[in-house]
Amino acid sequence: MLPRWELTLYLLASLGFHLYSFYEVYKVSREHEDELDQEFELETDTLFGGLKKDLTDFEWNFWLEWGKRSLVWLFLGHAAVSQVAMLLAKKHRPWIVMVYGMWACWCVLGAPGVAMVFLHATIAFSVAQFRSVLLSWLCSLLLLSTLRLQSVEEVKRQWYRTDSEYYLLQFTLTVRCLFYTSFSLELCRQPVPAQPASSSFPWLLAYVFYYPVFHNGPILNFPEFYKQMQQPELSSPKQSLCILAKGLGRLLCWWWLAELMVHLMFMHALYSSPLLESVSCWTLGGLALAQVLFFYVKYLVLFGVPALLMRLDGLTPPPLPRCVSTMFSFTGMWRYFDVGLHNFLIRYVYIPLGGSQRGLLGTLLSTAMTFAFVSYWHGSYEDLWCWAALNWLGVTVESGAQRLLERRCIRETLTRYLSPQARRRLHALLASCSTSMLILFNLVFLGGIQVGKTYWDRLFLQGWPWVTLSVLGFLYCYSHVGIAWAQTYTVL
Repeated sequence: MLPRWELTLYLLASLGFHLYSFYEVYKVSREHEDELDQEFELETDTLFGGLKKDLTDFEWNFWLEWGKRSLVWLFLGHAAVSQVAMLLAKKHRPWIVMVYGMWACWCVLGAPGVAMVFLHATIAFSVAQFRSVLLSWLCSLLLLSTLRLQSVEEVKRQWYRTDSEYYLLQFTLTVRCLFYTSFSLELCRQPVPAQPASSSFPWLLAYVFYYPVFHNGPILNFPEFYKQMQQPELSSPKQSLCILAKGLGRLLCWWWLAELMVHLMFMHALYSSPLLESVSCWTLGGLALAQVLFFYVKYLVLFGVPALLMRLDGLTPPPLPRCVSTMFSFTGMWRYFDVGLHNFLIRYVYIPLGGSQRGLLGTLLSTAMTFAFVSYWHGSYEDLWCWAALNWLGVTVESGAQRLLERRCIRETLTRYLSPQARRRLHALLASCSTSMLILFNLVFLGGIQVGKTYWDRLFLQGWPWVTLSVLGFLYCYSHVGIAWAQTYTVL
């Protein structure tokens, strides 16, 4: 560990950089409020003292609107039904919550929505009876591809009065794809003569229609779901109330923080505005930090609600995303942000393709196919393919550098000439370069290729050398904080 005073200095510097850059974004937002209001129709919100709200982030506003409309009540209904079933009919609880999930799906998506989810699950189950991993994967990819066929989209739009209902169906079917894929691939691993109870069609329906994770995840692989449903970690009514109170308190704090960000900083509107080309470098850096931190807080809420319901059900949800300001590597970002998706990718894509057990080329191919699937599952847009390719490159370079530094001759040389504290500072220096690219590449995912090009041009081409070195200096402080946080997290 570094001296306490040095770590404190890095922490204070990191907090100072965050706060000052956010202040610059706040000033630009206030200065151009009328201009942005005319272009993006900002909303006046009485809950925040009449401040105007940036509505440009579609995902946040979409789920908030659905939450207010019906999802909150349906989630509360699930919690009540599950708790009553636990007390009165514990053995039949999986089937009771399955029926409730079907009913809740019918409430928001109607009979066509229930039929589509049921149809996709039935087709996947039927194909899985051949016990072929290849056929099951082809089936899942074909079902996923139907969600983007224009002729099919037109038919599904006719089922609903609003685009919001159609998009909810699309999001639901996209997430359900990972669930029936997990079930199918686990079934393919079973010996042909064996037919355990977990391989039955009712268990597939119980898994697919488990309502807390029905519309947006997080992802829980089938073996974990089945085991935990069979042996839930039961809590007393008093403990359940404590879990509920603490969970709701955290959710309200995260929701308030996310809402405060979109009221004080119009970051999403600025990303879609020509102003992005002319704001100061401090503002540009603040926008990048605000964008990735808002994405993090947003998913604390979106994954926090299902996670709370799962805990009340006696299930262990995937860990919530780790703060992006403590991320200092591509591998860490993928491993700790969406843990459920990461577990799915490792279990069903990366390891079956050979992973790191088939040499350098095998590792590169396995990683490339994993990122290709992630991009295809997210929607297969040009921005997503670019983001996936850049992240594959980042992970590959990081892994190569790590292997190089772990070579015996290099490790012994570093040990001989550098103290542990000096090696720690070298680690942070390399991590600052990795973090700069990590943020840049994820801005392609959040804002598009054009936003990524703008940042690259202004910070790394036009800003060379002083702006670039300043950014790396700031990220050097962030990296020290992230490394210290990771060490503490590992010990805990």
